[in-house]
Amino acid sequence: MSAQCLLRSQRDQLIGVLAGGSQDTFHSLLDYLLAWEALLQEDYENVRASGRTLSGATRSLLDLVEGKGEAACRLLFAALNQVLAASQKSHLSMEDFSSPPPLETDPPSSAVQSLLRYRPSLVRKLHGHVAATLKLLVDRGCFTQYDCDEVQLPVYTPSQQARRLLDLTRMKGEDTAQLLLTTIQQLGKGPADTPSGAIYLKYQKKLRTTVSAQSRFLSTYDRTDNICLEDIYTDGVLEVSQNACGTSDQKQCPIGLEDILSSAGTVNEDADTVLISGEAGSGKSTLLQWLHLLWASGRAFQEYLFVFPFSCRRLNFMEREVSLRSLIFEHCCWPDADQDQVFQFILSHPEKTLLTFDGFDEFKFCFADEKRHCSPTSPTGIQSVLFNLLQGNLLKSVCKVITSRLEAVSAPLKKYIRKEASLKGFSQQGIESFIRKNHSDPTVTARLIGSLQSNSALFSLCHIPVFSWIVSRCHAELLGQGSSSPQTMTDLYLMILQHFLLHSAQSAAGSWIQGRVGTILRLGKLALDGLVSSCYVFSTQDLKQAQVAEEDISTGFLSTSKNISSQSGKHYEFLHITVQCFFASLFIVINDNIDHFIIAALFCSGTKKSALASVRTCPEPCFLSTSRQESRVQTLLQKAERPNLQITASFVAGLLSQRHRSALLESCQPAKLARKHDYVKKYLSKGMLKHFKSIPPPLKGEKKSMHAMPEFVWLIKCIYEMQNSDLAKDAMAKLEVEHLKLTYCNIGPAECTALAFVLRHLKKPVGLQLDCNSVGDAGIEQLLPCLEKCHAIYLRNNNISDEGICRLLEKGIHCPSFQKIALFNNNLTNECTKHFAKLLKQKQNFLSLRLGNNHITEEGAEQLAEGLRESSSLQYLGLWGNKIGDKGAEALARALQSSRTLVWLSLVDNNIGSVGAHALAGLIQGSVSLEELWLTNNHITRQGVQYLLEALEKNTTVKSVWLRGNKLSTEEVEELTQIDRRLTF
Repeated sequence: MSAQCLLRSQRDQLIGVLAGGSQDTFHSLLDYLLAWEALLQEDYENVRASGRTLSGATRSLLDLVEGKGEAACRLLFAALNQVLAASQKSHLSMEDFSSPPPLETDPPSSAVQSLLRYRPSLVRKLHGHVAATLKLLVDRGCFTQYDCDEVQLPVYTPSQQARRLLDLTRMKGEDTAQLLLTTIQQLGKGPADTPSGAIYLKYQKKLRTTVSAQSRFLSTYDRTDNICLEDIYTDGVLEVSQNACGTSDQKQCPIGLEDILSSAGTVNEDADTVLISGEAGSGKSTLLQWLHLLWASGRAFQEYLFVFPFSCRRLNFMEREVSLRSLIFEHCCWPDADQDQVFQFILSHPEKTLLTFDGFDEFKFCFADEKRHCSPTSPTGIQSVLFNLLQGNLLKSVCKVITSRLEAVSAPLKKYIRKEASLKGFSQQGIESFIRKNHSDPTVTARLIGSLQSNSALFSLCHIPVFSWIVSRCHAELLGQGSSSPQTMTDLYLMILQHFLLHSAQSAAGSWIQGRVGTILRLGKLALDGLVSSCYVFSTQDLKQAQVAEEDISTGFLSTSKNISSQSGKHYEFLHITVQCFFASLFIVINDNIDHFIIAALFCSGTKKSALASVRTCPEPCFLSTSRQESRVQTLLQKAERPNLQITASFVAGLLSQRHRSALLESCQPAKLARKHDYVKKYLSKGMLKHFKSIPPPLKGEKKSMHAMPEFVWLIKCIYEMQNSDLAKDAMAKLEVEHLKLTYCNIGPAECTALAFVLRHLKKPVGLQLDCNSVGDAGIEQLLPCLEKCHAIYLRNNNISDEGICRLLEKGIHCPSFQKIALFNNNLTNECTKHFAKLLKQKQNFLSLRLGNNHITEEGAEQLAEGLRESSSLQYLGLWGNKIGDKGAEALARALQSSRTLVWLSLVDNNIGSVGAHALAGLIQGSVSLEELWLTNNHITRQGVQYLLEALEKNTTVKSVWLRGNKLSTEEVEELTQIDRRLTF
C-alpha cells in the first residue's frame, strides 16, 4: 500500500492520536517536517494559526501533507515514528515508511539554513536555556527587549519559546543565526537542563518534608484525634467519561488515583486543569491529601519534581496582592537559598510542577476570564492569580488539579478543564474496608458491618464517606438501637449530635437535647451566619459575636483550622460542611424567634444564585421575625451557596418529621414547631407542582415525558427526610407522565432510596430513565420497592454488576407492568444471562432487552437463547459491544428463528464472522417480523454478505442490514450496495 493510501485509511486514528496528545508533540512533528522540507514556512504558519484547536490543526496538516503527494506522506510517517511514544504508535501501521530520510551529504550553505535543517535537535538543546541565550543576544545587540518579550510570552511553554527564538533569529539574518548556533554549541548540561542540581534537590527535599507533614494526619471530618492517613485512607470510586465502542456514547470508566493525570477522559487537549468533582462528603479533600502523601513519600507522581498544595479556604484570607512567585513560596515553603534559580527553573520547566487547589467551591470569588495577568512576578489579587493559572495565562503547561462540587464549576471555567474525574464515594467493599480500618476489634467490626448490611437504607447512605465516618464514630449508639436503626441523613446527624453532647458533659440520657439547647443555638447561629455569607472559617471575633463559649467549642463540632493562622488568634471551622449545615438547620427549627419567611427563602429561593459581589463579606444577619428583617434575610439566603442551602433544607425537613418532633418539643414551643412543619410540607408540595406544571405537552405520536432537573431530586430527598408518605402520595397524584427522565442527575444509592419512597405512590407505571448516574448494585436494591410502578427501567452506565441485576430480575418477574430494560455499559457477565433467560420464559409480555457493551460471551448468548426460544413477546434485543462470536450468533439465530415478534436485533462489535453471518441469514430467511439487523464492526467477509443477500431475496420484511466496519474492500462495498440497497455500509 502506498503511503498516501495508508494515510487515508488511518486518518481517524491519526487524528485521535495527535489531537489526544500534547501541543508539544504536535509541534515536534512540525519541526521534523520543516527540517525535512516536507512543509514550507508558509505551510507551517498556516497549520499553527492562532485560535485553531489541536484537532483542527491536525486535520489541516493531514490534508496538506496528503495533497503534497507520496513523498510528503512518507516523511509524515517517518516524523510520527520520531515523536510518538511506543504506546501511541502501537495502534498505527507505518509499514516501511518509519525510517527518517537520509541526511544530505552537503552541509547547509548558511547558518539560516542550519537553523531549519537541525531544528528538532536545536529545540531540545535550547529547552531551559532560552532566558540565558536571549540575554547574550541582547548584550551583542542582535535582539531588543521587545524581541525578548515576544519570545518569552508567559503563555508559551519552554519548547514554544525555543521555537519562537529560532523563527525570530532566522528573520534577523545570517550574523544573528551564526551567533545563535555558536551559543547553542557551547551549552552544557548544567542545572538548567536537568533538575539534578544540588539546589533543586535541596528544595525538593524540603518541600517533600513540608508536604508530608501537612498530609500525614487526616485533616477532614474529625480533627480532634491524630489519625494517621496511612492507616485510615480507603479508595473511593473514581470515574472519567470516555467514548464507548468508538462512538459518541459516553462511558463512565473507573480509574485509579495514579491515572488522574493520564490522558484517559481528556475532553480539551489544550487545557491543563483536571477537575475532581463530587458531592459534599464524597472524600475529595482526603483523596487530594492522599495524592500529596504519595508524592512526598516517593510512591507515585514522581514525574513531578515539585507539588504545591493550596486550600481555597486559606486563599480566601489572602487580602494583600500576591505574585505567582510569592504565592508558591509563601503558601508552601521558601527555598533556603537560590530562590531566583529555583523559581526560574519552575518557569522553564512547568511540566515538572503540579499545583493542587482543594475546595474550589468554597473560594469566595466567582470565576471570570476577562482580566488577563501574565507576569509571574507582578503582584495582583489572589483571584486574578488563581483564575489566570487555570486559564493557562500564567505558567502555561503546569498541571493543575482542583476539587469542587460540580455546581460551583461554571460554564466559563469548563472551557479550561482538560478532564473531569467524578468521585462517587465508597463502593460496597470500600465501606467494609473503611469500617475495618476504624476498629481494631474484629468483633465490633463484624457486628457493625452486619448491622449495616441488615439495614439497606443506612448502607446506601454509607456510600458517602462522611456518613461512613459518622457510623464508625457512633458505632456504640448504632449497635444499641436495634430495630430503630437510622434510615435517613437526619437520623445519622442526630446520632452524632447525641454522641458528642453526651461525651462532652454529664447529661441525663433522656434530656440530652434540652440540657444543651444553648450550645446548639449558639453553634447554630454561627453556622447559619456562615452559610448566608459563604463563610466556613471563623475567627475568635466571629465566635464572640455568636456568643460561642469555650464549653461549646469543647463539644468537638468545631476544630482549630490548621490552614489559617494570623495575628488575630485562632480560627475555627466545623468538622465538615454538612455538620455546619446541620447546625444551621437546628437553629432554624429550634429557635422560636425564626418564623416562616426563612423557611420560605430556604425552600423557594430557586435554582439560580443571585449575582454575588466579586468579594463576599460576612455580614451581621440577625434572624428575628420582624417585617424589617424579612426581605433582608431572604436576600441573604438567596446569595448563599445553593448546594449548602439544599443540604440545610433537607435537614430542616428531617428534623420536622413526626419521628423527631417529639424530641424537639422539649426545646421549643409546640405550636411554632407544628407551624414550621406545615410550612415545609406546603413548600415541598408547591415545589413538586411547579415542576409538574413545567412539563411541555408531548409531540404528536410521542409519550408525555418529564426530564427532571437536579432540583427535582432534591425535593424528593426532602420528602424522604420527612418520612411523610401522605406528602409523597399527594405529590405523585399530580404527576401525569408516561416517561420520567433522570439522566445525569447524580443519582446514587441514597437518592435511589428517596426515589423509591416517593415513586411507589405513582398512580400508573412510568418508564424510569436513570442513565448515566451512580446507581450501582446498592442503588438497585433501594429501587426494588418502586419497580412495580415501572413499565420500563433504563440503567445505562451505572456500574451495575450481575449481583445487582439478578436482584432486580427476581423482583421484576413478579411485576406485571415491567416490560423493558436497558443496561448498556455496565459490568454484566455471563452469570446474569441465565436470569434473563428465566425472565423471558416466565414474562410473556416482555418487550425489550438491551445489554450492550457489557462482558457477555458465547456462553452467555447460549444461556440467553434458552429464554429467547420460549419468548412470544420480545421485540427488541440489543447486545452491541459484547463478544459472543460466531457460536453465540448461531445460538441466538436458532432461538429467534421461530420468533414472530422480533423487530430489531443489534449484534454490533461482537467478533462475528461469516460463519455467524450464515446462521443469521437463516434467521432473516425465516423471520416474518424482523425489520432491522445491525452487524456493524464485525469480521464478516464477502462470503458472509453473500449468505445475507441470498436470505434477503426471500424476505421483504427486513428494511435494513447494517454492515459498516467489516472485512470488505471499497470495491466490494460498491458492488454489494448495487445488488441490494437494504445493505448499509
